[in-house]
Amino acid sequence: MGSSDISATESSISTEGKAPERRRQTVALTLGSGGARGYAHIGAIEILAERGYNIVAISGCSMGALVGGMYAAGKMQDYKDWVTGLGQFDVLKLLDLTFNSVGAIRGEKIFSIVREMLGDTRIENLPLHYTAVATDLLAHKEIWFQDGPLDRAIRASVAIPGVVTPLVYGGRVLVDGSLLNPLPIVPTISAQADIVVAVNLSGEDDRRRKISDAAFSVSGDDDDTDEWMNTFRDRASRWFDWDTLKSLGVKKPVGGDSPEEKMTKQVQKKEHQRLSEKKLQEEHETIDWDKLGIGKFDVMNLTIETMQSALVQYKLAGYPPDLLVNIPKNASRSYDYHKAPELIQLGRERMAAALDRYEESRSSSGPLAI
Repeated sequence: MGSSDISATESSISTEGKAPERRRQTVALTLGSGGARGYAHIGAIEILAERGYNIVAISGCSMGALVGGMYAAGKMQDYKDWVTGLGQFDVLKLLDLTFNSVGAIRGEKIFSIVREMLGDTRIENLPLHYTAVATDLLAHKEIWFQDGPLDRAIRASVAIPGVVTPLVYGGRVLVDGSLLNPLPIVPTISAQADIVVAVNLSGEDDRRRKISDAAFSVSGDDDDTDEWMNTFRDRASRWFDWDTLKSLGVKKPVGGDSPEEKMTKQVQKKEHQRLSEKKLQEEHETIDWDKLGIGKFDVMNLTIETMQSALVQYKLAGYPPDLLVNIPKNASRSYDYHKAPELIQLGRERMAAALDRYEESRSSSGPLAI
């Protein structure tokens, strides 16, 4: 018997009695928008990988595009290490405030780090199908980035209207894709994966899952944080007021009180006179907005979230995924970017629970191929 015959015999003996290796089930993954809650996508992806699923396509907008892009480029661990080390003051220092007419934050500090992680990665060279969804403000339509520089696609997709300055590219003014499609399932359908999984960051409120601000420490000196926040609030307030006045055609004077200051004084004076002349009717409800801690930015943020929640329901009705993972929208505020560890853990819990239900239902009807 020759050596080749012996090798063949040994090979047949070694494999005899062993069950054939099961094929990993392929997944087309959609990652929705929701600001800081997008950190939950990291945990969700980790569970899919740990369970042996093979992600062959990813579509996302806003934070979904960012986290999905990091995973596709093989940089998610680097990104996770960075965001989990950010305290509240670290996040504030990354905000390069501009308060111009098209956005409050340039985003260059943050995206310089993102670009450094991604390098010259191009979408067409990624090992899986990837789509970042943005919105063209001039053409009023979705834009799908499926080729070209990955960092540019992400930058366009995360430009929250009125907050982060838009990306002007190819004659288009591009902003956050969630404006039209906060859960972009359609781009993944062409991948023909075994299952379509969607992670929705606009799930119904869950009182048990709200992450308390008190649970997070602030890195850096508290006095520095307070000073920075006071400056931010002051400039933000002036920015919003002045933006409103400009829309009314008011011009800013060279000296003296600004138009917004004069208008504020006049309003305060009239309000004082009105309250002195007549008390408020008992049936009229009054709200102490300062006590509630709701400012102009919060109102704008809640407005966007309300719109996104409605759009998500339309998208799900038209293109229901095989597996839907809901992250409650009250788990954190959209701008709580210092809460990465807890939100990542929430994503792990929600994905694990959803997969448990899915796998149990599949096993009852036949063996599950993973």
